[in-house]
Amino acid sequence: MQTFDPRTFSTPVYEALQELRNRNSNDNSRLKEQKSQAVELYTYLATWGMMRLKAEEQALSQKGKQDVVKKYFECLQLLSPVKDLAGNKGLDSLKQLKADDYLGLTGLGLNLAQEFSFWANAIYHDVKGDA
Repeated sequence: MQTFDPRTFSTPVYEALQELRNRNSNDNSRLKEQKSQAVELYTYLATWGMMRLKAEEQALSQKGKQDVVKKYFECLQLLSPVKDLAGNKGLDSLKQLKADDYLGLTGLGLNLAQEFSFWANAIYHDVKGDA
């Protein structure tokens, strides 16, 4: 029997946002976009759903926001049994899921989005202003 470890969610999100922060540490505008997107993931996902969020990944013109959505799907793929969520096949993978599987993945995704919001405020604590 496997026990649940809450760090299962926290660790990949922390590492993903920390990597983005370090990679763009000299670009305050991009850091603002990253923080804003990470905080807004939960609301977007709850309002529009997983398929639209995945489609938004390609449509975003702000690179900082796009970075976060990509990392979100990488983390979701790591934590879920669904393959090919990250990258170009992600939308097709979501479309092919059974309804129950899609709803379950959305529930997992909402929990993951809460982690992104928390860690964004911790990692980007010194980044002020809107993107």
